[in-house]
Amino acid sequence: MSTLDVVVLVVPCYNEAARLDAAAFTTMVDEIAGLNLLFVDDGSLDDTAEVHQRLCAARPGRVASLVLPCNQGKAEAVRQGLLHALAGPAAWVGYLDADLATPPSEVQRLCTLLAGQDQFDVLLAARVKLMGRSIDRNAGRHYLGRVFATAASLVLRMPVYDTQCGAKLLRRSTALTHALAAPFRGRWTFDVELLGRLVTGAPGIAPVPPQRIHEEPLLVWRDVGGSKLNPTQVLQAGLDLALIGRDLARQRRAR
Repeated sequence: MSTLDVVVLVVPCYNEAARLDAAAFTTMVDEIAGLNLLFVDDGSLDDTAEVHQRLCAARPGRVASLVLPCNQGKAEAVRQGLLHALAGPAAWVGYLDADLATPPSEVQRLCTLLAGQDQFDVLLAARVKLMGRSIDRNAGRHYLGRVFATAASLVLRMPVYDTQCGAKLLRRSTALTHALAAPFRGRWTFDVELLGRLVTGAPGIAPVPPQRIHEEPLLVWRDVGGSKLNPTQVLQAGLDLALIGRDLARQRRAR
């Protein structure tokens, strides 16, 4: 990737001091040309802010931090981070889970796919367990995820396989800026809502055509312990998905 094609990856964090692999993130920045990281501290109560400060000091200009005044949830942390990133010169922005379930080698491969291409505006990492790939997922979460992905496909009206993988890259565009203008409805379904806003557009704002959204199956992904999603939140995510479907239907009728 040309160093002119700046990519800013937002890393949302809430009480991640014990899990944040500072060395891995530093190496990632060193090895991927054009990549910058923006850590968003979502009102953490532990030493997350101090870890972020050390990372920023180690790679000034390439690593930055944004501190939210209180815990607002992953969806808002990602939204605020993406808006902050778009205020700079980034050609692409995106987000990545702090636990590095998607490892640096795969981040580098995803960034390489962006080089010199104009075929897509959204790049989604997908966890597809195939021969020759190392996709380590908890069985229960996998099957629950397949149910959710099927419902998400129906809501979005496109055959997306994995909306919830925490690694996505988005080309700077008017559609993206508009999609981030308002807070998302749910904390755990914002990936679906963001895609829905992008492909639906708004009066005067052209949508992103589904054919310009590319899903890339990962070679490596590992299920990292410490997930903050509990059974009650799973039920809430299902309700939020239904409401997102209703909102998108209204937006389609309004266009």
